Amino acid sequence: MKRGSVLTYTLMLVLFGAVAPAYAQQAGAAAPSAASLEVIRWSIITGGFALGFAAAFGALAQSRGLAAAAEGIARNPSAANEIRGALILGLVLIESLVIYVLLISLILFFLKPFGG
Repeated sequence: MKRGSVLTYTLMLVLFGAVAPAYAQQAGAAAPSAASLEVIRWSIITGGFALGFAAAFGALAQSRGLAAAAEGIARNPSAANEIRGALILGLVLIESLVIYVLLISLILFFLKPFGG
């Protein structure tokens, strides 16, 4: 190794060692109160129910859309390409709503929802 690269790596190591304490944990975090535990409990329950409802009704909407598209293609086979494009767009939008609920549920599960 060249002397310049050794000096550069040594400087980087010292710099990272100096910055590391900035990412350390705070000392002695207090235990959560009973009200805080209740909020956490209800946010997990709410997130679970929201995810269950979104998955159930998203699947119902997708099945109804697929049935309507299959019926439309059966009635008018020449319009299959237009119906297929609208079906795929609709399925993507329905699935994106379910993914948004999943994201909100994960936020409720892993973050403190109301500060504190």
